[in-house]
Formats: sequence, C-alpha cells, structure tokens
Amino acid sequence: MVVVVTGGTRGIGLGLVREFLSRKQRVAFCGRSDESVKKALAALDSDQVLGMAADMADRAQVQALWDAAVDRFGSVDIWINNAGISQTRGPLWELPAAEAAAVVDVNLTGVVNGSAVAISGMIEQGRGHVWNMEGLGSDGRTVAGLSVYGASKRAVTYLTLALAKEVPPGVSVGLLSPGMVVTDLLIHDYTPDELAKAARIFNILADRVETVTPWLAEQALTRIRNGAHVRWLTQGKILARFASAPFSKRRVIP
Repeated sequence: MVVVVTGGTRGIGLGLVREFLSRKQRVAFCGRSDESVKKALAALDSDQVLGMAADMADRAQVQALWDAAVDRFGSVDIWINNAGISQTRGPLWELPAAEAAAVVDVNLTGVVNGSAVAISGMIEQGRGHVWNMEGLGSDGRTVAGLSVYGASKRAVTYLTLALAKEVPPGVSVGLLSPGMVVTDLLIHDYTPDELAKAARIFNILADRVETVTPWLAEQALTRIRNGAHVRWLTQGKILARFASAPFSKRRVIP
C-alpha cells in the first residue's frame, strides 16, 4: 500500500511513518519546513519514503503532496490527516489572535484541505481511505485553557462523521484516536512544577509514541471501512488503569 501521513516529521506522525515502513508500505509525508523534513528523512533512511514541506492550510500545497505521492508511487491507498498543533494554555481572550488562527488553520482547515484533496483523488482512482486524527475535545470533554484546540478537534470529529455520509462507494473515511500520548503537544506550555503535578494523571493514562503507533499503524492498514472509529484508549482501559494505579509502577513522565 501507499500511505500519506501529514505532520510526519515528529511525534505520532513520525512514529506512524516508521511503523508503515517497517510493514513494507511505501510512505509519503509532509512537515512544516524543509529543515524538519530533511531531518526526518535522514533518520528514516529508506528508499520507500517521500518527504516534502507543505502548509496544510494552503490547499495548493496539499494538492502538491498528493501529486508528488502519486508521481513517485503510482497511487495513494491511505491518507492520514495527522498534522496538528496545540495552543498556549489560558483563557481565549488572552490568546493572541494569530495563535488562535494558526491552531484552527492547522487542526481544522488542514484536515478540510487534506480530506478534500485526498477524497477527490481517490474518487478519480476509484478507491482509497482517509483517516482523521482525533484529540482532546473530540469526545465533547472540555478543558479550561484549551478552548481553541479542543474546539478544532471536536470539529474534526463532526467533519469526519459527515464525510462518511458523503463519500461514494469505493472511498471511505474514519477516525483514529491515539489517546493521551507523550509528545510535545501533550506537555506543551507546562512549567516544571505544573508538569510534576500533571504527571500523576499522565502516568496513569498516557502512553509513549513507540507504544501506541505500532497498534495504530496496524489498525489503519486493516480496519478500512467507511465510518470506522479506532480508539487506543477505550473506556474500559481507562477504568482498568485507574483501578490498578495504586499498585502500579507505571511511569511515562519521569
């Protein structure tokens, strides 16, 4: 298969690229800068991967990513809208307008553009699947200080459910929910003292990239059906982890 991963230069995205390559898939990915893409390509060291810089808020650049993947590999079987950024934690009225706009541009407009480009190309080739990545806020849970980020992720879930009703036969869309993963998005903007306090919950519920991405990659390759919703951190797993927490030595945050 040929898989495209947006935001593939770090965190979950880079972890997914590694896992797809290890499963003998051909992969194209994008990052926000030429420098980050070059760094990721050097680390991956594979002739079955294509990387390029792309601004997901610019549909022409997203189209260029699709075209480059097709030119290199012949088609695209799976497209994963993974690119995302967080916000400075705090009240909306204290958040700079440019920062709020950037979160919406990447997390929502980027997914709109990625979905539109990928679905259009898949309709033309007669097949394909789009995965959109969920995050905090997708399930309707609200967290003070993350209003814009949470709203953008809530919108992505609605968008994906609506797309599942719009796509024609042969093309499908679904949701990937990685749960709480220790990346710079999770610990963004925490002071050392704040992180120490948050570590209690993170050590119960969070997982490392290398723990989650092998499972996510396998699910993304095999659970391809329209409207699929793949969740790593299920309600049952949450309850089990809290129940075992007093007896556990589990640590993902030092």
